[in-house]
Amino acid sequence: MSLTLASYPSSPALRPSRASLMVAASADVGVNGRACAGVGVGGGGGFPAFLPREVERIRDGPAIHLAKRIERVPVQTAFSKNPILSSCVRPLNPQQSGDPVVLLHGFDSSCLEWRSTYPLLEAAGLEVWAVDVLGWGFSNLETRPPGDVASKREHLYQFWRSYIRRPMVLVGPSLGAAVAIDFTVNFPEAVSKLIFISASVYAEGTRDMSGVPKFVPYAGVLLLKSLPLRLFATLLAFHKIPGGPAGLFDWVQIGRLHCLLPWWEDATVDFMMNGGYNVLNQINQVKHKCLIIWGEEDGIISNKQAYRLHQELPDAVLRQIGQCGHIPHVEKPREVATHVLDFLRTERAEEAEQCSSLPSTVGTR
Repeated sequence: MSLTLASYPSSPALRPSRASLMVAASADVGVNGRACAGVGVGGGGGFPAFLPREVERIRDGPAIHLAKRIERVPVQTAFSKNPILSSCVRPLNPQQSGDPVVLLHGFDSSCLEWRSTYPLLEAAGLEVWAVDVLGWGFSNLETRPPGDVASKREHLYQFWRSYIRRPMVLVGPSLGAAVAIDFTVNFPEAVSKLIFISASVYAEGTRDMSGVPKFVPYAGVLLLKSLPLRLFATLLAFHKIPGGPAGLFDWVQIGRLHCLLPWWEDATVDFMMNGGYNVLNQINQVKHKCLIIWGEEDGIISNKQAYRLHQELPDAVLRQIGQCGHIPHVEKPREVATHVLDFLRTERAEEAEQCSSLPSTVGTR
């Protein structure tokens, strides 16, 4: 299988320069296939029926393309009586050889975070999955399953066990890096290598909120999905946003569409009330080969933390991307894809060399 970075489609609608921020759409189909109250049924324009009509307002070409490939698959977990219809993008060309690449996303985001980098990796011949972390993205959470760290870990494991079933290259951007570390430490056999992008792994989670009245976190999440805050967060997350005001507004709309899900507030509050991720004591337990990618102009997490993480991981490579903010796979998809492909190509070459250097035992006793 070739790991060559193919040319990106020449259509203006699919150029990386039209990339955008996180998330795009909301699910609206209940456990039994019924539409949830208060959420418009999508399905127009070739989009999946569980996405809301607002997805049709998106003008970002890569987001439109990837949104049409989102599907829901059943995942049975120990904490849910019925399978959770879990959103993901599955590979067009599943393979029997080579490690599949599984893309997670950051806090309060979705698989559409990968809209500009996913097609590059897939065109290079990789088996690529984009998976929504439980509690975010477009999964059907009508039954309000728990959104704590242990439940997110269990859900990802059962997804892997049901559909992937062999060691994977796990890719975690921002808070997704903490998700990846927590998962790998608990299920090391499921992971072959790790890739971290602008890793948010040194935060100590949310403070103890057990004594806080429920209306306080709910007020906080209402602010989280407000247009002013989303505008500010989008401006902070990127070094340069193409397309002027129209491009900025499109990115903001993509970044908050998942907030229209009827369970979004409950899932987000549940995550916050349960303390969030704290993987400080797990970083030194990671023994896998790692690639660290960071934007040099990250305005959310200082790239100084890239050097710290590089030193704390026993087997890691660090690659920084110039003139790039917190979400390189959106802002600089070609550079990210190149670093990923180079990392995997190098690792495969080293593995092949190790195998060829083993002494032959054929014909010996």
